[in-house]
Order: sequence, then structure tokens, then C-alpha cells
Amino acid sequence: MVSLPTWFRYFHHKVGYSVSLAVKNNKGDPITAREINDAVWKNFFLGKLTYLLWNKGEEMAPTIDGKAVTLVRKLPAVDPTSVFVGDVVVMKDPEKPDNYLLRRLTAIEGYEVVSTDEKDEPFILEKDQCWVEAENEKLNAKEAKDSRTFGPVQMTDIVGRVIYCLRSAVDHGRVQNSDFGMRNDTPVLEVELDVDEMAKSHKA
Repeated sequence: MVSLPTWFRYFHHKVGYSVSLAVKNNKGDPITAREINDAVWKNFFLGKLTYLLWNKGEEMAPTIDGKAVTLVRKLPAVDPTSVFVGDVVVMKDPEKPDNYLLRRLTAIEGYEVVSTDEKDEPFILEKDQCWVEAENEKLNAKEAKDSRTFGPVQMTDIVGRVIYCLRSAVDHGRVQNSDFGMRNDTPVLEVELDVDEMAKSHKA
């Protein structure tokens, strides 16, 4: 049973999400109080902060192995205060924008990136840039399809953080993210996690 303090924290996240979504949809134009109220009303009472996403590749094994169902927390406005190094994120594929990739965020703006190839010069990630990598050590850089092949990506390409993974009916659990991400997502997970629903999606 979800405690009252958890519900309050969850509702706080819903209001924040609704306001961020309203600002994002306004595309930089001045936003009115009515537009914010409409967005809060719509998302607070009708919307969820999470959605289910199928993973079909082996790039994130063993964290997210093979054909797993993941629970993703929506992130409408992404910056260094909402995602952190260590988070498993969902992002638009830089090479196929209609597709999405699950990768570990390993560096954000201001970090120095050093290649394992001594021929490559180190460089600093610029504002709003980040670096993502696959975790499957059995794959080479090209097979892993991450920043080692397509370079830095814009943080605005990140659309969510993976917070739970169901590999099978008996093999499921939280995804290890940054400490901040884990704490921040706890009330959302306690309210919206439905393992039975994830298991049904896995069988479908």
C-alpha cells in the first residue's frame, strides 16, 4: 500500500511534469496561466508519468537483456538537473529519429571524453551535449551503436529514464540508475508500477 507522503511526492512530480510539458509544447512563446492550468488538469488527472517500452536488442545486457519489457519515466524537458551520469535513458536514434535506443548516460556537458584509441584526441562535451554507451562488453563499438560510433548527442534527444525491467515473470526488478534518479523515481515507481501488466505485455 502506498503511503500518504509517497502520494504527496508523486503528485508533486505530476505537477512538475505537467508544467514542463506545457512549456515545451509552447515552443518558447510566453505561456499563460490558463495554458499551465489546462496542462496540469489534463496530465494530473488523466496522464501517467510512465509508459511501457519493449527492448529487442542485446546492447544493454545484462542490465536489460534481450526481449525485455521496460517501464520508462517520461522526461519532457531534459537538462543536467533531470538526468545524471549513471542513468539508463531512452533516446532518439541519431541515425533513425523514428527509432529509440536504450543506453547508459556516461558523461554530460563539461566532462572530458578520452578515447581508448591513443590516436584520438580527448575533448570536452559542449553545452547540452552528452555521451551514451551500451553495456554489453561482448559487442564491439560498431555493434553497440552508441556515442563511440555516432559521437555526442543532444540532451534534448533523451525522452525518458528506464526505471524497471521485466525479463520474465520471475526475473524483474529496478534498473540501477544514479542515486538522484533512483530517489527521484521511487514515488513514481511505487504508484505506477504494475508487474502483472508488464508480464501481459511480455507475453503478447
